[in-house]
Amino acid sequence: MRATFSLGRIAGVRVGVHWSVLLIFALIATGLATGRLPEAYPDRAWPLYATAGLGTALVFFASLLAHELAHAVVARRNGVGVDDIVLWLLGGATRMRGEAPNPGAELRIAGSGPLTSLLAGVLFAAVTWLMDATETSGLLVEAAAWLAAINLLLALFNVIPAAPLDGGRLLRALLWWRTGDRLRAQVGAAAAGRVFGWLLLVAGMWWFLWSAWFGGLWLALIGWFLVAAATEEARQARVRELLGGIMVSESMTPDPVTVPARLPVAELLSDRAFPRRHAAFPVTEWNGDGDAAGHPIGLVTADRAGQVPPEERERTTVREIMQPLEESRVVAPDEALADLVPRLEPGAEHRVLVLERGRLVGIVAPSDVNRTVRWLAAARPREDAGM
Repeated sequence: MRATFSLGRIAGVRVGVHWSVLLIFALIATGLATGRLPEAYPDRAWPLYATAGLGTALVFFASLLAHELAHAVVARRNGVGVDDIVLWLLGGATRMRGEAPNPGAELRIAGSGPLTSLLAGVLFAAVTWLMDATETSGLLVEAAAWLAAINLLLALFNVIPAAPLDGGRLLRALLWWRTGDRLRAQVGAAAAGRVFGWLLLVAGMWWFLWSAWFGGLWLALIGWFLVAAATEEARQARVRELLGGIMVSESMTPDPVTVPARLPVAELLSDRAFPRRHAAFPVTEWNGDGDAAGHPIGLVTADRAGQVPPEERERTTVREIMQPLEESRVVAPDEALADLVPRLEPGAEHRVLVLERGRLVGIVAPSDVNRTVRWLAAARPREDAGM
């Protein structure tokens, strides 16, 4: 899930928002402003309902963000890097750079999100009681009560033992502890996720067909998402098993063509020294220290270069349009390729730069990993046959 726009960094983690958040935000704000709030406290002015609905929706997404930030903070404390957080239609997603080092760390990372939602629910419940006791505006009391209920429901839903929910990761931690096999545990959690997803999908469609309740379609949508996500997790588990023991250096494209930071965009697009078959190039800068190749400082894509107006390409340098190194994915050549798989995404801007002691030694695209997987899959039957 890619972010449509960025909110910057919070606690050192990049936070983005997918466009679908606008849809669910509008549904929540409208539902509260035209439904629950007027029903609970009629005869108020409509601007009050609208303001309360918008404010409650904003606080709800803030609580979702707190849920995901808890995952990110606990992950980093347990030695797992975090790429970013993306809020989207069905909640949020925290993308990590690797796997938990042990079942205990997996348990702490997975449990931190639901625990945060539970605490938020308890806090909003206490706020509701205090405001009601002090005879605060009824609309504010109702908004706080809704926030308490929704956060408690979020905590309960997320601990259901089915991937990709947090409960699926809790189940994976338990299976990993019991079997000692992380990949086998991931496959088991993914299977539970598919079963639960199909149950929601069938129940939602049945509910909609027999009662014409549109909430059934929403339930079916959540079920479909869970089935798709759990299936992808199972696929990644099989790929990671196949890639066991393979290092990034064995799959990367070594010594990639680089682009000087000071190069005008016009030359990048016209110079045949930069192969047209490549959609992205690492950007380097010479610091006068004897390194002829220069130090990597970012990544430039053909798409970004093409967005510069033709009349400005001669005076616009690659440095001005590149994706900075701190916003790009970076790995070491001796890292396990299996740990890189969950972080790979389609799109030239998501190429992974391979650095060794600050020096660029390679680049990894999804096609590189797919090629390695095909070779290993083709070789395995022959090796098994020869045993």
